[in-house]
Amino acid sequence: MTYKRRPISPPSERDTESGGDPTTKSMIEIREAFAGDVPLIQQIAYRTWPDTFKDILTEQQIAYMLEMMYSTTSLTEQLTERGHRFFLAGEGDVYLGFMGCETGYQSTSKTKIHKIYILPEAQGKGVGKKLIRKGVAVAREAGDTVLSLNVNKYNPAIGFYERTGFKKTAEEVIPIGNGYVMDDFVMDWAFEN
Repeated sequence: MTYKRRPISPPSERDTESGGDPTTKSMIEIREAFAGDVPLIQQIAYRTWPDTFKDILTEQQIAYMLEMMYSTTSLTEQLTERGHRFFLAGEGDVYLGFMGCETGYQSTSKTKIHKIYILPEAQGKGVGKKLIRKGVAVAREAGDTVLSLNVNKYNPAIGFYERTGFKKTAEEVIPIGNGYVMDDFVMDWAFEN
């Protein structure tokens, strides 16, 4: 299934993987998502989570967490009341992934990436790097000097985050209800603003 994109912006304003050259055939474009994009974020989440967590979490926990974090009510609240910003990554006329972040996380100089997911078939194409770079840009814009995220201790994406510049700074076991927990590493990337 493909997720058709809305126009992003004129070529001169695009944030592209190809360095801004609109004539390049393969361009990963990033645009900010808004409340009207909730169904699109949900579609991508429901495609990526089973593949990402199939060897880590039970099907029941995946279903529970998807409902908890990606229901229309939850995503709308994140976007409109909790100060989270979401960004969609696309190529051509297809959306490939998204990132949700929050600047000034817990009144610190951290920007927290709460969510970053790339469709399985798009992994390895630079989409994750592009979204992380967007996270750094958002953090710098807000005056933050650290990009932070949580990642399941058994998620192979840890290697990607380490290669990008993140370092493990803590471990957390977070109860999320129904007897489930998130068993995570906290990873931070300190950069100069």
